Parts: sequence; C-alpha cells; structure tokens
Amino acid sequence: MARYTGPKAKLVRKFGENIFGTPKYDRILERRDYPAGDHGKVFRKKLSDYGVHLREKQKLRSTYGLLEKQFYNYFVKASKKGGVTGDNFLQLLERRLDNVVYRLGFAVTRMQSRQFVNHGHVFVNGRRVNIASFLCNPGDVIEIKESSRRGAMVEAAEVTSATSSYSWLSVDKDNFKGEFLAIPNAEEIPTNVDVRLIVEFYSK
Repeated sequence: MARYTGPKAKLVRKFGENIFGTPKYDRILERRDYPAGDHGKVFRKKLSDYGVHLREKQKLRSTYGLLEKQFYNYFVKASKKGGVTGDNFLQLLERRLDNVVYRLGFAVTRMQSRQFVNHGHVFVNGRRVNIASFLCNPGDVIEIKESSRRGAMVEAAEVTSATSSYSWLSVDKDNFKGEFLAIPNAEEIPTNVDVRLIVEFYSK
C-alpha cells in the first residue's frame, strides 16, 4: 500500500505541533519550533484563505498517514452519506483498522499499527485481516495474534499512553484484545483540525 515515507519530523515542524503523538517529536519541537529549511526560522509567510484550508487538509491527512487519493476517496464517500459530511468523514477515518489498533493501545503510532496489520498480526472476529483500511463495525473484536504478543513491537506498545479511554472502545490489554463498541460521535474524536475547512476545501 502506498504511504508517506518521507521525514516525519519535517511534517511536525511544518505544522508546529506533534501530529504523531510520540514524545520524540515533542523534543524536536522544543529544539526547533519552526519549519525546516534555510529560511524556516526567519521567514513566516502569511497564509491566504486557500492556504489555511489546504493546511488543515494536509494536517489531518498526515495525522492519519494517508496519501491524497485515498484521503479524498473518504471525503467522497462521506459526502454521499446522509448527515453532516465533516462528521461522516472523521468517523470513516476513525473506523480504519490501523487507527483502531492504535487507539486500543496496541501500537505506539498509527504507522506502527499499519505495519502490524499489513504483516498479518491482527485478527478481527477471529479472522486474520491484513488490510489497514478495513472499516470496523460495532461489535467487531480486534485482537493480536497469539504468537505475535511477545514480539518487540507489542512490547513497545505496552508502554503507550494511547489506551482505551475512548467511549467507543473497550480493551483487555492483558489478552491483547479489544472491541469496537460503536461508531463514535464526531465531537468525541480527538482532533486538532477544523474539519469544516476541509469540507470547504474539497467543495470548491
């Protein structure tokens, strides 16, 4: 699957916030809280209206680790559903299996959880699922393959702060198992973007 493979620290510095959640990016921002490049420290261009909308879109896309085509396809799907497009959009992103594995605390980052899924370490309702974009439904049980539970990736995940403090998830970390209880309301989903700007960006 296509994915961003460039330097993630540059993205963090570009947006001026830790969109990936791991402590190392907090340390990077403490040292260099300005964009990368020769002129990043002294040149701060005022964004146009288009630039503001684009920045919000890029930030959310980078947070979930998606490329543009797949990200836009989620927007199209959300716009065709009934209700508020922005809410539908966030809910679709949250239902991705790689995101659910991350939210359950079985991976330190979404990048790690995607790798975990792609390598066949994750089961949904007793069946192996190796497609990171698989959309979870209420009642789905997600668990880590038993033979993978002592791997280095899982051991690292045990110290993550991304535990199931979310109302739409339940987790049994001792048994590396969790359940997707319900599709979350948009206001419950932790996000640092204005989704309305993204809807406006794609609607122009």
